[in-house]
Amino acid sequence: MAATHLTSTSSLTINTLPSFEGLRSASGISKINVSVAYPSFTSRSFRGLVVRAASITTSKYTSVKPLGDRVLIKTKIVEEKTTSGIFLPTAAQKKPQSGEVVAIGSGKKVGDKKLPVAVKTGAEVVYSKYTGTEIEVDGSSHLIVKEDDIIGILETDDVKDLKPLNDRLLIKVAEVENKTSGGLLLAESSKEKPSFGTVVATGPGVLDEEGNRIPLPVCSGNTVLYSKYAGNDFKGVDGSDYMVLRVSDVMAVLS
Repeated sequence: MAATHLTSTSSLTINTLPSFEGLRSASGISKINVSVAYPSFTSRSFRGLVVRAASITTSKYTSVKPLGDRVLIKTKIVEEKTTSGIFLPTAAQKKPQSGEVVAIGSGKKVGDKKLPVAVKTGAEVVYSKYTGTEIEVDGSSHLIVKEDDIIGILETDDVKDLKPLNDRLLIKVAEVENKTSGGLLLAESSKEKPSFGTVVATGPGVLDEEGNRIPLPVCSGNTVLYSKYAGNDFKGVDGSDYMVLRVSDVMAVLS
């Protein structure tokens, strides 16, 4: 069969190409417009297919209504530079863990009780790392999470004022030793991460099968030993280290 020559460009949807290495569909992409040049091809060969430019058209949403015990949070903007004005590369930019509740679901049923979502619209909340589903609404970044993934309510800029939810605890981490028993100063990388601290605030307790709150076995002021690498760590305004974790991660109360 004789070769056919084309000099025009075409707009292709990704579904029209059964196999095109390096060009893959992604979630939320409805169409990919590809400007291509066809210097020469036959019906049996796509050799010489050159991609000059590609534009991505994504779906837009203006309203989102969470269902059940899910919550829609407008996340804070990612920090692009340090407090001294130095711009950060994308890999070093701190992923936000807080935002404003803009919509809530109808709640969940536990036993015979229908329990409303514990947070209200307008509340500033802190949530667990790497949780939820990211979505763009009206040009702003949002996150849909389950109520249980919300760590607590934070009405100030200091984590020490956090109000934990459910069975979570806010703990002020014990200070790290800066030197050995022999007096040698320790490098930052060789300091052992502490696994104990003082409880600053507690949540109202976990729900039983009938929807009643079970009081937590620890209270504010207790010194506790907890599992290493548990929970979420935060830095207070005064430079102190804090930890938010579930009471199930606490191994013992120290005295």
